[in-house]
Amino acid sequence: MDLQEVIIYTDGACSGNPGPGGWAAVIIGNSDGAGVKEISGGELHTTNQRMELRAAVEALRTLSGPSRVRLHSDSAYLVNAFRLRWISRWQVNGWRTAANKPVQNQDLWQELVELTSKHRVEWRKVKGHSNDFYNDRCDELARRAIPYPDS
Repeated sequence: MDLQEVIIYTDGACSGNPGPGGWAAVIIGNSDGAGVKEISGGELHTTNQRMELRAAVEALRTLSGPSRVRLHSDSAYLVNAFRLRWISRWQVNGWRTAANKPVQNQDLWQELVELTSKHRVEWRKVKGHSNDFYNDRCDELARRAIPYPDS
């Protein structure tokens, strides 16, 4: 079976930590096989790490079938969880860290594990605020998605 080739850029932004936050993803070669799709959203009381995770979850949710995904993120928190197998250790330890504390954002991590099991995901750490058009576009979308109660 041929897998759909998809490139995803994700980013999260926060105004305060915790505070209002936004997330965004740019999906290239989306579920219908062509084009560029931009998605974004926000939460009023959140953290930057949660927004990074939300962006990856929401982007993978858009894929209709099994895909080969190159997911680009400037978040070491997100990328290293998979590359360094933190996720596997968390699962073995009942979603607890090495310090025996509950893993933060467990709901999103668990959903991300489920979503990544349906795809072949290659995690790529990119430098934030780089000269990469899609990475910069994703950053801009995440910042614009930060909800301000009085705006």
